[in-house]
Amino acid sequence: MKRILTTPRLVLRRTLRDVIAADLDVLFCGINPGLYSAATGWHFARPGNRFWPALAASGLTPVQLHPSQRRELLACGIGITNLVARATGAADELTADEIRAGRPRLERKIRRYRPRVVAIVGIGAYRIAFGRPRATFGRQPAELAGALLWVLPNTSGLNAHYQAAGFARAFTDLREAIEARRQATVRPR
Repeated sequence: MKRILTTPRLVLRRTLRDVIAADLDVLFCGINPGLYSAATGWHFARPGNRFWPALAASGLTPVQLHPSQRRELLACGIGITNLVARATGAADELTADEIRAGRPRLERKIRRYRPRVVAIVGIGAYRIAFGRPRATFGRQPAELAGALLWVLPNTSGLNAHYQAAGFARAFTDLREAIEARRQATVRPR
């Protein structure tokens, strides 16, 4: 088990490494690391986060992985990054400028790694970063650097608007879109 940093100042300065490779089926983009994720070094690490159960429930992963198994996502064609690298106790501690500044960094990653789909996990951050205040969940009308753009509900345990079944349904819709995109865009490897 990885040792968790106990000094808050050290945790606040930690950033998470992307789980990323070329030509993924989907690159998930979180808002920013929470303090627990920064302490462990694992994306979506807090025990109440519904990201990992939703991946398994939707069939995006064959079993429910633990956040420490994040590198196994690459074999499933899945990657993870964040809009903002700075760790906070809650996403609402970020400024709108920080969130907006995440978009060009995300676009550069998409151009470099060429995922088929980019899924933003958190509609509020998507609305700010992309200047789309009325955006809804699911497929977005425009692509981003050649990738299909999708928005999912925030999987944080603080999001009381969605329960396990709602996350499973949202992630299943994404999986179906990925499968359709994969069939439509066969790439030479």
